[in-house]
Amino acid sequence: MNTRSLLFAFALVLIGMSSVFAQSADEVVDKYLAAIGGKDAWHNLHSIRMVGEVNANGTKIPMTLTVVHKKAMRQDMTVMGMSGINIVTANGGWVYMPFAGQKEPEAQTPDAVKMQQDQLDIQGQLLDYKQKGETCEYIGKEDVDGTECYKLKLTKTNGTVSSLFIDPSNNYLIRTTTKAKVDGQDQEQTINFSNFEKVGNGLIFPMAINMGMGDVKFTKIEINPTIDDKIFDKPVVDDKH
Repeated sequence: MNTRSLLFAFALVLIGMSSVFAQSADEVVDKYLAAIGGKDAWHNLHSIRMVGEVNANGTKIPMTLTVVHKKAMRQDMTVMGMSGINIVTANGGWVYMPFAGQKEPEAQTPDAVKMQQDQLDIQGQLLDYKQKGETCEYIGKEDVDGTECYKLKLTKTNGTVSSLFIDPSNNYLIRTTTKAKVDGQDQEQTINFSNFEKVGNGLIFPMAINMGMGDVKFTKIEINPTIDDKIFDKPVVDDKH
């Protein structure tokens, strides 16, 4: 085989390898979406309300998360009898944590808003990722606490890069690791998902989430509740707090 033929054969191998990896990424994504309820059901999810509690170093904090798809989210929590609020919209956000010493609601920094805006997509980051202009690559397999998981690399249009780990035994997403820049500093956040349950119209949700700083356990999830947009405005401070 001459040099030209050898190079041509090598090029065909590389093309074949890239198509296999691209197909593998789509195959993993399709199995994942089918396992958690199917694309149609997730396309029909427009709002959500999740009720539960955060266990922060032994302190249990009641929490409610309310989200309107691609529009806004609000987290309400109660600590030491004081109500904290975290709001993120497509254009900005507010935070008010009186138990942390805040006297008035404060506008969130652009970086803080950017890092949280992924949560506005309640239909899931892998649903229609190509239409969103994002890329997903199949990296291979990687161990996650004893489970050999499919590893995907998701690169979003805002520059955020996430590694997603999917359990081959049930095709559920059990971990994400995201790198982003917040207030000028590089940060990496790892989130673990477990205790999966079928909710509402057949969608599968993790009822337990671990974010390193504490565990979140949900006790109730409402699918497509009616939500008043006014709850996403700047919080009104209760004088008692």
